[in-house]
Amino acid sequence: MMRNIVTYPNKVLRRKAVAVERVDGSLQRLCEVLTLSLENSEAGAGLAANQIGGQLRAVAIKEWNSKRVKVLVNPEVVKTFGEKAFIKMANKSVKSDDFLEGCLSVPGFFGTVRRFLKIGVAWQEVEGGRLIDKEAEYEGFEAVVLQHEIDHLDGVLFIDRVKKDGGKFYKQVGEEMVEWKIEEILEEEKVSFERKSDR
Repeated sequence: MMRNIVTYPNKVLRRKAVAVERVDGSLQRLCEVLTLSLENSEAGAGLAANQIGGQLRAVAIKEWNSKRVKVLVNPEVVKTFGEKAFIKMANKSVKSDDFLEGCLSVPGFFGTVRRFLKIGVAWQEVEGGRLIDKEAEYEGFEAVVLQHEIDHLDGVLFIDRVKKDGGKFYKQVGEEMVEWKIEEILEEEKVSFERKSDR
């Protein structure tokens, strides 16, 4: 069973996810839905539970080499290496060498975000009806994806990071990336919130 992706400015994206304490039917269903939803997304590299309306701390990522989907429960960054930086792409044939981060929940918009290029992550996986502790180091694209998804669990979107970091921001119009003011999209959330408050 797949679920629709929750899109900005839905307030669900601003909720902090709740830590998972035990394996039950709701967690197992969430893991299945995260896996199926990400497997069926051509553009997605990762997906957090609140992006499909879930409330538990769980994310799914596509492993870089195998493209296999892996679900991480209660993920957290436990170690960082170096400084946060705007990511540059190695492929010099692309017009811009900036790595543009995007999000399934903020479709059509992309921006530059300061991220660590290498991180240590601790999480749990469901094995035999139990939560098993895991830890590993990730670097490059997978490190960026994990930071992005863990941000989601804390109610933080990549557009918040673009604004905070003073990054570049673009709207995709056809095949072109058009420079866009980050304030314009952030204003949508404010207007949406004010409309709901007036009711």
